[in-house]
Amino acid sequence: MSGKKNEKIQLIVLAGLFAAIVTVSTMIIRIPTPTKGYINLGDCFVNIAGWLLGPIYGGAAAGIGSALSDLFAGYTVYVIPTFIIKGLMAVVAFAVFKVLRKKLPTLVGRIVSAVAAELVMIVGYAVFEAFLYGSVTTALSGVAGNVVQGIGGVAFGVILYEGVIARIPAAKSLAVGRK
Repeated sequence: MSGKKNEKIQLIVLAGLFAAIVTVSTMIIRIPTPTKGYINLGDCFVNIAGWLLGPIYGGAAAGIGSALSDLFAGYTVYVIPTFIIKGLMAVVAFAVFKVLRKKLPTLVGRIVSAVAAELVMIVGYAVFEAFLYGSVTTALSGVAGNVVQGIGGVAFGVILYEGVIARIPAAKSLAVGRK
């Protein structure tokens, strides 16, 4: 097999693995919010999928994994919006980090890119819920829970990536966008 084919197969396998990790990490710890949603650790791996796998494979892994967690948890009305929002989060995490990595220290770039990705989540769900509930006020009541989830996604994602994943030699060679 050629090197390009091997790399593509490796990315597909890793995307599937990350989709599973996102699903499980979203479902394993769920802290309910007053708006019937829940705070979870899935965003940590949504950001990492973007940083490690790039916009296409990372976005697919984040979107599919998060959508599956909503499907399995019975939040069927959220499946498609979650697929879009979480996939876009991984794309934003990748794109912002790619721009900033040459201008800022890696740690700062990851924090800023994760914050940008979490803002996509906060705004994305607020807009969707405004349409879903027919009320901006009701939609805004979920923002606080999403902010807490976003803070956790930034903190745990950056700590896990910089503290563990970035120190694994094979991860450095796999990271899309570092090449």
